[in-house]
Amino acid sequence: MKSINKITVLFLIIASVLSCQETKKSTHAIDVKYFGALKTIMSGNIQSAIALDSLSNQKNFYALGAVENLKGEIQIFNSKPSNSSVLDGSLSISDTYDINASLLVYANVDVWVDYQIDSKLTKSELESLILNKAKENKINIDKPFPFLIEGNIASLDWHVIDWKEGDTIHNHKKHKESGLNDVLNDTEVEIIGFYSTKHKAIFTHHTTNMHMHFKTDDNMVAGHIDDLFINNAVTLKLPKQ
Repeated sequence: MKSINKITVLFLIIASVLSCQETKKSTHAIDVKYFGALKTIMSGNIQSAIALDSLSNQKNFYALGAVENLKGEIQIFNSKPSNSSVLDGSLSISDTYDINASLLVYANVDVWVDYQIDSKLTKSELESLILNKAKENKINIDKPFPFLIEGNIASLDWHVIDWKEGDTIHNHKKHKESGLNDVLNDTEVEIIGFYSTKHKAIFTHHTTNMHMHFKTDDNMVAGHIDDLFINNAVTLKLPKQ
């Protein structure tokens, strides 16, 4: 009888351990890191939070952010920068890591899972879709996670900030209008974004759970996404679990 009881206890212990392991595997948190914060920038502190070249050896590196002193936008796809700034009134794209960032959000992702999206989507509808797909992909939605979108975008409102030196009054409207802004139509792009319900005023604005930057396939335009509308088949990519 004692032997049977010992076997029963051992079985229950093993079952409990396996159950805990399965629970841990059921959702996975991607390690998203950030330096700086939107609320810090809005308070007037636009100084460097990190030197980008300190991360230049990172593999499978995806990032977005704002250049020090709000003199441009940072977007990095698979360790390749397509950073944008305003030079003599024109848009300039650079692949350098030799800049500092007042805000930087990043993650390392070596494998992505593709989801084909073939429906009309506003920005808010896209946000809901990403959340649902993340749940399906068993991503821990209580933690921030990155995503990619590739394909033809019907319309995309963008800006590249070029903050006036000495201006201490910050708001989103002034940020958008301080540099270059425009609308792309029917354009092939790659989008890097980060989703979080816990980082409003840190790296997402208070009205959304997403922060997105982009580059065009020809790498002629890149910057911050203000709004978009999807009317064609695109590919949503989430980190593989």
